[in-house]
Amino acid sequence: METKIKAITSNSLDEAKNIIVNGGVVAIPTETVYGLGGNAFDDDAVKRIFEVKGRPNDNPLIAHVHTDYDLLKIVDYIPPYAEKLRKAFLPGPLTLVYPSKGKVSPFVSCGLDTLAVRVPSHEGAQAFLRAVGIPIVAPSANLSRHVSPTSAKHVFDDFEGKIPLILDGGNCEGGIESTVCDCTGEYPVILRPGLITKEMIEKVVGRCGEHLPDLKKGEKAKSPGMMYKHYSPRCKTLLFSAENVENAILRYHAESQENQGVAVLCEEKWISVFEKAGAKCLNLGKNQAEMAMRLYGLLREAETVCKVLIVVEPTEKSGIMVGVLNRLQKACASEDIPHEKI
Repeated sequence: METKIKAITSNSLDEAKNIIVNGGVVAIPTETVYGLGGNAFDDDAVKRIFEVKGRPNDNPLIAHVHTDYDLLKIVDYIPPYAEKLRKAFLPGPLTLVYPSKGKVSPFVSCGLDTLAVRVPSHEGAQAFLRAVGIPIVAPSANLSRHVSPTSAKHVFDDFEGKIPLILDGGNCEGGIESTVCDCTGEYPVILRPGLITKEMIEKVVGRCGEHLPDLKKGEKAKSPGMMYKHYSPRCKTLLFSAENVENAILRYHAESQENQGVAVLCEEKWISVFEKAGAKCLNLGKNQAEMAMRLYGLLREAETVCKVLIVVEPTEKSGIMVGVLNRLQKACASEDIPHEKI
């Protein structure tokens, strides 16, 4: 199979629609990461997504819809607080999990009576969703457990010869996946942190819970991103907290004696410190938005420039950084951070 990368035009949208209605999958851009899209009503298309990604069949998918789509076609009930969140943040990087039974393919939610729904703000994603006119399930367009893609090239690197079409919408500006909120209870509960923060949600609805630890044995995931190992580059990774930069420098020297290719990923404030130690540095950025946007691209770059990547957590721990830290801790083997924190 030839994999084509095409700019988003009326012709490429027609081609994408034809693939979707015939049970195929298409990679699409969003403001967060690229997604691997298929018809949410089509059992075979949904199973195809799991197959192509190598995704565990107990890890639910998110349905994507355009801004004018009638949500009650696919969910049973919209709690009043969920409607407030919709008005405040959508379209945008927020996924809401609703009660839903038998409305889409049962393979989407992996047997649960819920459905995660997102309304992306990316213009190209909206054009695609309007062109197809149906809900599209679209997990990140990467091989399972690999680093999520923020460019069409990232998608091509993982799926060349495996999917027919990648719609190129440029580099993703958000950089990490959407915040996921469970809206099946009395108040929203964050299942996966992201660009819409707990504080932002609380300002709108007053109360917001969190479910950030890993799943307990036997517990089913209600959302993507709840599994332990995710977002991992294909090189050895060692994660240090910001409070242990000195230990990270010592480990850099130790690894450098044993390996030819060692690099350091850290926020801008530590770059000069590591460069004085002779390290090749990947600059995560100097503010929250930059660090979220650059994260996945740098993890993928690390695969090409080093065998060992030493990662130092950003100093800030609140706001968007909750999501960035979540991705780092799932992507990297922790050198000095307790497992319970992950």
